[in-house]
Amino acid sequence: MQDELSSSLDWLRAHPELQTLVASAALLFAAWLANWVVKRILVRGLYKVLRSSRDAQLQDFGIIRRLSNIVPALVLSIGVNAVPGLPEAAVTVVRNVCGGFIVLTIALALGALLDIINLMYQRRADAHVHPIKGYLQVVKIAIYAIATILIIATLIDRSPLILLSGLGAMAAVLLLIFQDTILSLVASVQISSNDIIRVGDWIEMPQLNADGDVIDIALHTVKVQNWDKTITNIPTKRFISDSFKNWRGMQESGGRRIKRSLYLDQQSVHFLSAEECERLHRFNLLDDYLTEKRREIDEWNAKLEERGKEPVNTRRITNIGSFRAYVERYLRSHGGVHQAMTLIVRQLSPTADGLPLEIYCFTNTVQWVKYESIQSDIFDHLLAILPEFGLRVFQHPSGADMRAGYGSVSQLLNQPAPRTAELTDPDTATQRAEG
Repeated sequence: MQDELSSSLDWLRAHPELQTLVASAALLFAAWLANWVVKRILVRGLYKVLRSSRDAQLQDFGIIRRLSNIVPALVLSIGVNAVPGLPEAAVTVVRNVCGGFIVLTIALALGALLDIINLMYQRRADAHVHPIKGYLQVVKIAIYAIATILIIATLIDRSPLILLSGLGAMAAVLLLIFQDTILSLVASVQISSNDIIRVGDWIEMPQLNADGDVIDIALHTVKVQNWDKTITNIPTKRFISDSFKNWRGMQESGGRRIKRSLYLDQQSVHFLSAEECERLHRFNLLDDYLTEKRREIDEWNAKLEERGKEPVNTRRITNIGSFRAYVERYLRSHGGVHQAMTLIVRQLSPTADGLPLEIYCFTNTVQWVKYESIQSDIFDHLLAILPEFGLRVFQHPSGADMRAGYGSVSQLLNQPAPRTAELTDPDTATQRAEG
């Protein structure tokens, strides 16, 4: 066997081109075998360990698979020197390419490691308060920049310091190219340090058509999922340069504001008669108010003496004042209204659309559906109870109003004209007036 092997080697040495080809094929086979062993045995074994642990999702980042690519590159880089008959230039090219590939693989593995760090950090309960994704992206950019310099230096077989010395002249160009990244980095630091926005905050930025929840804060962009389920990507620097509304304060306060007006017909406002006051005493919420108000008015009117006999000089209870008192007491007793927050029922300046009676209060929930339900329930009741106070809601004439008005005019125009004798006869005129 040894004799046959020695004779085969001697025969190959006698044919240098064939010897180089066989050695190259053997080197490639060794690299392939190393790659197969590492990926089929070591990597699969590690994946099985990860699958059996609670951190199985970490395998999706492929850090182990990327590092396994270094082994065949090392085999080629080291074994190329043992291939006889290869030109020096070819050996240098293979070694440089393998070196550059190794640097690239390590850089990609470090980037995957940073993704794993971000994933593990997001599992913390306070991760949404101070996200680190922007900082990790800056580190990743620095790693890729250094890897690019090292790869170029390895491929051209020069020292990396030569390339770094030329970066000084390119500083202005780099600042121009990476100005958005620099601005975004500064913005990310300010957002995180000042706690401007967090993941999960409801923000509103009308100039960019953004109105929804923040779902991701990265170095360059902030993702907002709008209420219609669309996604708006906002440059991070816009949160420093532009104004926006963050509803976090409302969500943390436990109450959401109701600010809406009822527009009342001003022609329906009047003083209450004695019968109307007596009828309003039926309202449990108004009984104490009307009693106290009547006592206050009687004391004030008693001071007028003789002038108090004229109704124009006296104070009287109005239907709109009674309704305003009723609304306030109704809100005070409503189970969905936050009693510890501001509660006001006030009149605003009259407009051509009526007299606004504004309800300003807060619900005791911040959930959208419950909030709208409470608000609707309040105004349903107020609109239905208005006629009890002799008040009407103002609204512009609609088609039905126009038809009713035209019908009344048409009936008047279609009545027969009175005869001359009927106009002069007093009894006939009286009968027509009574009819």
